[in-house]
Amino acid sequence: MDLAAKVLALAVYFAVMLGIGLYAFRKTTGGEDYMLGGRRLHPFVAALSAGASDMSGWLLMGLPGALYMNGLVEAWIAVGLTLGAGLNWYFVAPRLRQYTQIAGNAITVPSFFGNRLHDRSNVLRIAAGLIILVFFTFYVSSGMVAGGVFFQSMFGGPYVTGMLLVGGVTILYTLFGGFLGASYTDVVQGLIMLVALMLVPVTAMFAVGGPAEMFASVREVDANFGSMTSGGTFIGIISALAWGLGYFGQPHIIVRFMALRSARDARYGFGVGMVWMVLCVVGAVFTALAGLAYFQQNQDAVLTDSVNGESVFLDLSQLLFNPLIAGLLLAAVLAAIMSTISSQLIVSSSALIEDLVGGLGITLTSQRSLWGGRIAVLVVSVTAILLALDPESSVLGLVSFAWAGFGAAFGPIVLLALFWRRLTAIGAGVGMVAGAVVSFVWGQFTPDVTWGLFGEQHLYEIIPGFLICLVLAVVVSLLTPPPPASTVAEFDAMERTLAAGEEPQSTDSAGVAGAGKGTSA
Repeated sequence: MDLAAKVLALAVYFAVMLGIGLYAFRKTTGGEDYMLGGRRLHPFVAALSAGASDMSGWLLMGLPGALYMNGLVEAWIAVGLTLGAGLNWYFVAPRLRQYTQIAGNAITVPSFFGNRLHDRSNVLRIAAGLIILVFFTFYVSSGMVAGGVFFQSMFGGPYVTGMLLVGGVTILYTLFGGFLGASYTDVVQGLIMLVALMLVPVTAMFAVGGPAEMFASVREVDANFGSMTSGGTFIGIISALAWGLGYFGQPHIIVRFMALRSARDARYGFGVGMVWMVLCVVGAVFTALAGLAYFQQNQDAVLTDSVNGESVFLDLSQLLFNPLIAGLLLAAVLAAIMSTISSQLIVSSSALIEDLVGGLGITLTSQRSLWGGRIAVLVVSVTAILLALDPESSVLGLVSFAWAGFGAAFGPIVLLALFWRRLTAIGAGVGMVAGAVVSFVWGQFTPDVTWGLFGEQHLYEIIPGFLICLVLAVVVSLLTPPPPASTVAEFDAMERTLAAGEEPQSTDSAGVAGAGKGTSA
């Protein structure tokens, strides 16, 4: 591909991202604006933002590559994620939006835990904030590594230069635009991903002669491609589907629910989010199908990544389109990477300022909270960049644990906090810590394989972690004194106002209703 065209496409994309960040900067006036967009996020924006920040480069590279190499048996993860995202929007989103405002106008997941359970010690809030800060720093670093590797492979430039360029642009629009900047850029990035995953497979399908010829070529390459069980195992399929459990505990996703204008917007967001996700997943499947057919019919064309197949989208983009259009399509991969980085930076910033600083009893004014959030973004970014300087750094291996860790530690607590009034702070704390520990130990040391529980197969760690967290949170809550009357009153107010379609009133830590304010200890 012509280098000048690629550079031009990339420059246009970066300029648009920075422009959106500047626009968001002008709309961000205080700490709550910076961390939660002032709870005025349109459901269309929230839905695309949640999807784009969730999927990252996996949707355009990882999933098509796995399907290309192994067939539809690899689609179980996509099925699990789609189901999990749908359940999250339908059941969690409206209650979380309503309850976070009632429970002291909480603007972060840890502050919601603390306010919801009236944890006056702030131990729960600080522990959750530390978990978020530590693991999202690794997540951000992995995204920067991906950006550097992408730049290196597409432009042939130094890895560090690409990493700093991609990371720098993302940091700039996040630093100044905050939550709104990340959300608005996510919309553009989500639309770019959607268009790319529609345009590339459709164009490739007609390049090989149409749907019939495409399927015929695929059968010649792999007669079992269409089977969702060929080459799979029961434990493998269950583990793949279990990825959907992670959604309930992902802070960078569920914070979008908290930012909605009202709980009623959740139904709209559900529709938009599910349409976007299904179309993108279908596009990824057909990218693999069309790629198999194209490379089968064009023996002179070479798949760059012949080991994992993860270059199939990139290769088709460059083979089928003129350089400028191909450059814009390739920007979809950067869009996926950058949308995830920006969302995780905002959540990390909020955890540092709102939960760790606030949890220690330090009260910040709105303006100080705003600039504290920006400083926190810079601190997390610099740390992530230092980790990313070595793309082979073993610390980045923790990223594979983070999805399961968040899902196991936070997911059951979010569900219990929203649907069970009897949950106590001690029960939530014990369950959260146990879920994280079990998930880590199960993932790192694979005791199930050592013990031969499922033969040689490994059960994805989110399953035992999630179950242990859920069981312990319930049992410990039942064994400890029930929550105070004010906590139960808030729960009942959430259910009553949600059923009636009423706007909630925030309450302080004593359960007294009042106007919206900052989070309480």
